[in-house]
Amino acid sequence: MVKISRNTSETQISISMSHPSPSRSGIVNIPCGFLVHMLALMAHRGKLDLSIEATGDMYVDAHHLTEDIGIVMGQAMRELIVSETVNRGRYGWCLLPMDGSLARVALDISGRGGLYWEGDFQSDKCGDFDLELVPEFFRSFCRESRATLHISLLSVDNSHHAAEAVFKGVGVALDMALAQADIDPSTKGEWV
Repeated sequence: MVKISRNTSETQISISMSHPSPSRSGIVNIPCGFLVHMLALMAHRGKLDLSIEATGDMYVDAHHLTEDIGIVMGQAMRELIVSETVNRGRYGWCLLPMDGSLARVALDISGRGGLYWEGDFQSDKCGDFDLELVPEFFRSFCRESRATLHISLLSVDNSHHAAEAVFKGVGVALDMALAQADIDPSTKGEWV
């Protein structure tokens, strides 16, 4: 179990994470219902035991909280990867349908972080959550975890379904990439 905290004048965040989770349990306690829903979906599909306690300046908007949760989750993922001596699959991918929406996700826990995003949501918001924050979350997560992540929205029937397809697809890809493997993750003899 990895535990990471971040406290700034804008946000206060504590996260614990492990993989695989035998119970896939977790608590996501943040003042943004849409983000709670998305992170719970990602944790479930990723077989992550994920606990998040976070508060922030939601009177401004959800930007700082979303970005900083991505930062701390990325740091926790990085710590989880480097703290264990097991070989991991390294790569994960998923083509995930959610009704009329379809997301393609490809992940490489490469040590070189970057988000490559294609596609647009049909609306600017789901409830009061700005959907431009979805790629912002994953950009922070990738930078801190040093993972390369390609996300493409191939079809969008509505924005909520599209966001669900993305978060669930990333969860499936994470589970695949974090799974124990019987080969070295790199021919270089060094990984991440």
